[in-house]
Amino acid sequence: MEISVYSLAGEVVKQIEISDHVFGVPFNEAVVHQAVVRQQANARQGTAKTKTRGEVSATGAKLFRQKHTGQARAGSRRSPIRRGGGIVFGPRPRSYRQAMPKKMRRLALRCALSVKAKDEELKVVEQFEFLEPRAREMQKVLMALGAPSSVLLVTAGPEGNVIKSARNLGGVKTMPADILNVVDILSHRGLLMTEAAVRRAEDLWGASSASL
Repeated sequence: MEISVYSLAGEVVKQIEISDHVFGVPFNEAVVHQAVVRQQANARQGTAKTKTRGEVSATGAKLFRQKHTGQARAGSRRSPIRRGGGIVFGPRPRSYRQAMPKKMRRLALRCALSVKAKDEELKVVEQFEFLEPRAREMQKVLMALGAPSSVLLVTAGPEGNVIKSARNLGGVKTMPADILNVVDILSHRGLLMTEAAVRRAEDLWGASSASL
């Protein structure tokens, strides 16, 4: 597959070949859905907890006498039907972690990258050249490239000036290629990758990868 490479001024400077094994995979909705659910579940802390009637702190005295009150026979303030009482079937601390085979995780990631390339929401730039952090310069670059309001910037590795230039811009997130994930790709309308990041992605998830 051929794709255009842009300069920071938004001009096409060349065409490059990208791997069909990474950017040309048919979309597998079931695998992508499973990967998204897994990632979101694994991000949950699972620390929500309510007190049962046995854990609520309250007096053990009977509320009122047993007979001749015209009310139901009540013996505990901890009863779930009373205000301040215990909670029935409330949340308890638990782990929400889900497992997923490595090959399926990688397939889901390739599907997400491929759908961005197919929908022309993927743009490749030569490189980000920021001698010092400048949010205004990053905003100019994004406008020149026609980036949407929500965009994910991917570099080959962590680049401090790029991260600092983009961190105060709403809807913009930066990330090195090594930790790309399905949720971040699909939750941003645009995907902006450097040429080096594309090659890094091909090294990690391409057909030549020995772990596939």
